[in-house]
Amino acid sequence: MYTKPGTLFQKAKKGESKMDFGILARAFIVGGLICVIGQLLIDWTGMTPARILVTFVVSGVVLTAIGVYQPLVEFAGAGATVPLTGFGYTLAQGVAEDVAERGWIGALTGGLTGTAGGIAAAIVFGFFGALAARRHAKT
Repeated sequence: MYTKPGTLFQKAKKGESKMDFGILARAFIVGGLICVIGQLLIDWTGMTPARILVTFVVSGVVLTAIGVYQPLVEFAGAGATVPLTGFGYTLAQGVAEDVAERGWIGALTGGLTGTAGGIAAAIVFGFFGALAARRHAKT
């Protein structure tokens, strides 16, 4: 099992593993704070949910570009990568990797390459969710 510091499971003794509750607490707190910011934007501003969504994604890209979001991801794990700011982080990471590999054309393809798995999963799970929640005639 791959266990690096800051992951959910740590090696306790040979063949055993123990759960690291510290990473769970950090993920819960950071993810919760990001959600609190979203709720405050809804309550205190006239921003529509679509504008808040765009604000979170763009802020994730900007924070990644200036080097602030990567330490947050290392500190909080899924608490920083699951919210919408994490999608912006993934977009920026994909662009940076593709630019390093392919040059400036990577600026156009990197975001799609970096987020393709998540987008595909959202489409597939959304489809199956729609099938499971399909309306039936009332009898």
